[in-house]
Amino acid sequence: MAAESTAFTPLTLPVLPLDDEVVLPGMVVPLDLNDTDVRAAVEAAQAAARSKPGKPRVLLVPRIDGTYASTGVLGTVEQVGRLADGDPGALIRGLGRVKIGAGTTGPGAALWVEGTRVDESVPDPLPGHVTELVKEYKALATAWLRKRGAWQVVDRVQAIDGVSALADNSGYSPFLTTEQKVGLLETADPVARLKLATQQLRDHLAEQDVAESIAKDVQAGVDKQQREFLLRRQLEAVRKELRELDGESDGEESDDYRARVEAAELPEKVREAALKEVDKLERSSDQSPEGSWIRTWLDTVLELPWNERTEDQYDIQGAKAILDAEHSGLEDVKERITEYLAVRKRRTDRGLGVIGGRRGGAVLALVGPPGVGKTSLGESVAHAMGRKFVRVALGGVRDEAEIRGHRRTYVGALPGRIVRAIKEAGSMNPVVLLDEIDKVGSDFRGDPAAALLEVLDPAQNHTFRDHYLEVELDLSDVVFLATANVLEAIPEALLDRMELVRLDGYTEDEKVVITRDHLLPRQLERAGLDAGEVTLDESALRKLSGEYTREAGVRNLERSIARLLRKVAAQHELGERELPFTVRDEDLRGLIGRPHHVPESAQDPAERRTAVPGVATGLAVTGAGGDVLYVEASLADPETGAAGLTLTGQLGDVMKESAQIALSFLRSHGAELELPVAGLKDRGVHIHFPAGAVPKDGPSAGITMTTALASLLSGRLVRTDVAMTGEVSLTGRVLPIGGVKQKLLAAHRAGVTTVVIPKRNEPDLDDVPAEVLERLDVHTVTDVRQVLELALSPATNGAAPEVPVAA
Repeated sequence: MAAESTAFTPLTLPVLPLDDEVVLPGMVVPLDLNDTDVRAAVEAAQAAARSKPGKPRVLLVPRIDGTYASTGVLGTVEQVGRLADGDPGALIRGLGRVKIGAGTTGPGAALWVEGTRVDESVPDPLPGHVTELVKEYKALATAWLRKRGAWQVVDRVQAIDGVSALADNSGYSPFLTTEQKVGLLETADPVARLKLATQQLRDHLAEQDVAESIAKDVQAGVDKQQREFLLRRQLEAVRKELRELDGESDGEESDDYRARVEAAELPEKVREAALKEVDKLERSSDQSPEGSWIRTWLDTVLELPWNERTEDQYDIQGAKAILDAEHSGLEDVKERITEYLAVRKRRTDRGLGVIGGRRGGAVLALVGPPGVGKTSLGESVAHAMGRKFVRVALGGVRDEAEIRGHRRTYVGALPGRIVRAIKEAGSMNPVVLLDEIDKVGSDFRGDPAAALLEVLDPAQNHTFRDHYLEVELDLSDVVFLATANVLEAIPEALLDRMELVRLDGYTEDEKVVITRDHLLPRQLERAGLDAGEVTLDESALRKLSGEYTREAGVRNLERSIARLLRKVAAQHELGERELPFTVRDEDLRGLIGRPHHVPESAQDPAERRTAVPGVATGLAVTGAGGDVLYVEASLADPETGAAGLTLTGQLGDVMKESAQIALSFLRSHGAELELPVAGLKDRGVHIHFPAGAVPKDGPSAGITMTTALASLLSGRLVRTDVAMTGEVSLTGRVLPIGGVKQKLLAAHRAGVTTVVIPKRNEPDLDDVPAEVLERLDVHTVTDVRQVLELALSPATNGAAPEVPVAA
């Protein structure tokens, strides 16, 4: 194809404005002559054409928001007549682009301007990339036309050869915006214009593909929903027919829930919340997951015993008799429950059951070593009060939602353990045992102990709000019993809300009674033995509790009895023993082996721990109750050069400081105490606490370490039957400590007969059972010098003692 001529003469043309429309060269468009601007331009062109050969010519210029484009299209008026609707119109053909210049004058009312034709020539032959562009545009246009079903237009597009004409052909595309068509009009270079048209067509086809894909997915979803809807309707019809055959009444599920809510005796605010949820259930569709959440919530609310309460048994004497029959000892707890019932009875008699929305519940913390009956005591309390009993195990709980419940938006949401306990009990005033409250942990899921603050606060728990229920629950009439082994592990804020009751362990006499009245009958039944077939005399029971099991509680004692009875039952079945059989203390070794805990006083004098200087017996409190603690001291050989103080046994900072204080006191008061302390500065002192794998801390071993060091320096042995506890100061004062009752019980179990405690702890002796005090010689001291006089054996001769050294 030959290149077109680029010599164009200036043109003077009337302007035909196109409001929000664009006509490209090669297009033939009908225009309505009712438009004043269109009529003026056509009439002016006709007037000018009378003096010139050829058809009237106009300049088609897009007018966007009142602004004319810089490029227009030279158009010829092909025909003037009537449009299809009968209105006057003109048929105009676009010929080529014209660059608009300055305005000028002309006939008629139209606006005349001067313009210059735009050069739209392309090289001949076409470059390869342009040929590929032409092929791509025709392929895209053909694909689009075929989708629209315009098969007759496909051949016309394929027949277009010119690059400029092919690009301008996109002016017929209905998907192009006015701005895109103006861009095509003002792009003078045909190749650039064809690239632009190709990109626009490509983008449109991509959008169409996405839209078609979405439409298919939507249609598939709609079809699935319609199919599911139809099947569910059929299922409902089948169920309806089955109900009619079975004689059941027909009704909607939501109507059933509404009837249940209205029939239930719910508190007013709970009823309002439940009816709101029923309204939501009625509005939700069967396919909505919210419906199942609402139904589960309504079931939970309707199952709670909102107005169910058990009547307390106000037979105070009967309640006390029940507690005494089911548990021996534990007088503090029994007295507290008896006081609670007595006060409840008086409040009820005077009409003071509810004050300020709060009822008379109780929150007790039972703290003591394992095996003393804390958990079983909860059942006895519920039995004595005539209430339901529920146990909530808190050991290892780390999720705050376990206490307060999960939000309903979570999958598998449940109410908290407190709400579930009330639901399980079936009444609003049960006895709830919060077992192992000191074992509650915290991590990224929250702190359950913090969630318990409201539950265990008598001033707040009458309006407890669970995250799942989101309605107020009155817990003020619940008796909460929290059990723990270690008091220090309970958060201070939580402990402040509970009344503390300590269970410090059983004496040997109490263990004998518990074994005879409770443990032995239970284990006889489990072993398949009658009550009279096997009996244990008191000497055997005392040896079992003192030498086979040394503990604050009775768990290991019960295991030993179970083992003993199993042995007797097995021997009877083998024909080796006749029944009935009475077990005496001398029979124990043959049945269950040797004792595991022989008292120090029963050991051979040469084999006792205190048989050498530098060993003293102390008393400590652990999570398992009181215990005996030994302290060993030694001096290093001066030739080793290892001066200073060495401490071993996994000690805490407070206990390490107590050792420093003990050593400093002896160094400063050695001459007064007649101890050879002059050589201490050149020799290393080593203090060791056996059972090195067990952590130890606290100041109460101060006088024990002082006594051990004084024994080491003086060469005088510490009396085997003496145990001591107390904090020591730099001046030698003996300061008070805690856990006196537990420590004295431990000394009694260990066979110790003499105990040294601080003078200021003398009032604590009131808590110690009388039978224990009768068997112990308790000395109260104020100064460490008194301790040394009591604990150290007299010197064997007047010679200077020989100080042992470390091996």
